[in-house]
Amino acid sequence: MAKHRLERVNELIKREVGDMLRKEFVFDAQLVTVQQVDSTPDLKHAHVYMSVIGTDAQRRKVVTLLQSKRAPLQYALSRKVTMKFTPQLHFKLDTGIERGTKVISIMDELNLLPARESLDLFDAPLDGPPPL
Repeated sequence: MAKHRLERVNELIKREVGDMLRKEFVFDAQLVTVQQVDSTPDLKHAHVYMSVIGTDAQRRKVVTLLQSKRAPLQYALSRKVTMKFTPQLHFKLDTGIERGTKVISIMDELNLLPARESLDLFDAPLDGPPPL
């Protein structure tokens, strides 16, 4: 039961922080999104993983700005979400998308990816098994 509550709290914090960032901040980076929130079981701390599409300097600038505005963001979160404790926010950069893109490009260079035409599911016949 507690696990599901923690997941709901994480999703709620993710949605509210994302809304606050979209409404209150203007970033130099092309796109800034909240990818994931991991709260501790006691709900005292929440690690907010941010995805930033832009240069390395823009990524660092976004995380630095968010860390400097942590207290007002926590206060705004406490006004929107009713909880016994408002978790302390810790902003971190999520590099999962960049790592995935890098792995795919390396696999493509090594010709380890399957051919694109075999991945097209719309050309497969509907009455039989998919082609191998």
